[in-house]
Amino acid sequence: MKFTAIATALLAGSTSAFVATKSPSSSSTALQANIAVFGASGLTAQECVYQALKDGDSVFGLTRNPANVVVPKGSGGADADKPIVDDKLTVIGGDVTNAADVAKVFENDIDGVIVALGGKTSDVGDSMLTDGTNNIISAMKAKGVKRMAVVTSIGAGDSKDQAPFAFKILMMTVMKKIFNDKNNQEKAVEESGLEYCIVRPGGLTVDAPTGVINVIDGEAGSIPRADVAQFCLEAVKDAEFPYIGKAPCISSVGGTSWVKDRSASARGQA
Repeated sequence: MKFTAIATALLAGSTSAFVATKSPSSSSTALQANIAVFGASGLTAQECVYQALKDGDSVFGLTRNPANVVVPKGSGGADADKPIVDDKLTVIGGDVTNAADVAKVFENDIDGVIVALGGKTSDVGDSMLTDGTNNIISAMKAKGVKRMAVVTSIGAGDSKDQAPFAFKILMMTVMKKIFNDKNNQEKAVEESGLEYCIVRPGGLTVDAPTGVINVIDGEAGSIPRADVAQFCLEAVKDAEFPYIGKAPCISSVGGTSWVKDRSASARGQA
């Protein structure tokens, strides 16, 4: 079975729906790839790891916290928060800002890269996203790896006007440093010369996957991390993915009057 991506019009001129389909006529081996996931213990990255393994891929993850690479709440159901145990999973403890740690991932034969870094600026510094992504880009070029998906956020880069008003205020105040880092991260990716997709999700939740991924030209709404992960995996595995070289904003719902969910449940906490 081979995954293909189809962009179909949902709301003319403003929204399109990304639909993942499987072709029954293709060999199942076409699904199998070696995927590197950076920030592997993060909530969205956990989904990328888990879903890739379910697809039969091999996953090589880098994280400062290997013990936190667990079954995600959204896709994991009753198994959520249990350790992910799979012969095709290799978790490397390390710091993405350390080029030597990043290089350890690329000691393996990597087909595609997902960058889903996160963390409080007070914990990781003002330029972790940019510095880490630059290390990844350098390692990819050294090893001839071409395809990457990079998760940033609604409001980053030229999507500033797609963020709801209340979120714009946060971007200019308490989140100013993180968005400066995100913007520099995006610039590094855009100038990398690689086959990239910058993924800008709306408000992230830990809900079960909906299978609905809308590419939004206007104000973006919320989206489960599980759906973001599916989009990222398609971006690195589908040779004909329609958003390569682009930075789509995605959500599972229309975006009017959206306010980012900052509840404990959205952060995966009880």
